[in-house]
Amino acid sequence: MIVAIVNFQLPSDVTAEQARTFYADSAPKYRAMKGLVRKYYLWDAEQRIGGGVYLWESRAAADAVYTAEWKAYIKARYGKEPAITFFDAPVIVDNEIGATKVAA
Repeated sequence: MIVAIVNFQLPSDVTAEQARTFYADSAPKYRAMKGLVRKYYLWDAEQRIGGGVYLWESRAAADAVYTAEWKAYIKARYGKEPAITFFDAPVIVDNEIGATKVAA
């Protein structure tokens, strides 16, 4: 599994409610996205940072989404191009289902 942390600077006039609305409006396009296990939207009001934490089945699945077109979409929507950091996730603890998954 791969974790991608995506951050982008938000315009100074975006409120928490507006960010929530932006995020909720974009959420349906991530439902049933090939290779995406889970996505968490991020909001930091103090530093004006938005973004997401994504859990992917593979780096290839993540790379298939983080295209130049996707980056342009984020820039057009929020005003800044995103920064993306990737991490391997060799062990995942999921308390919702009461399980720990260890990479093979």
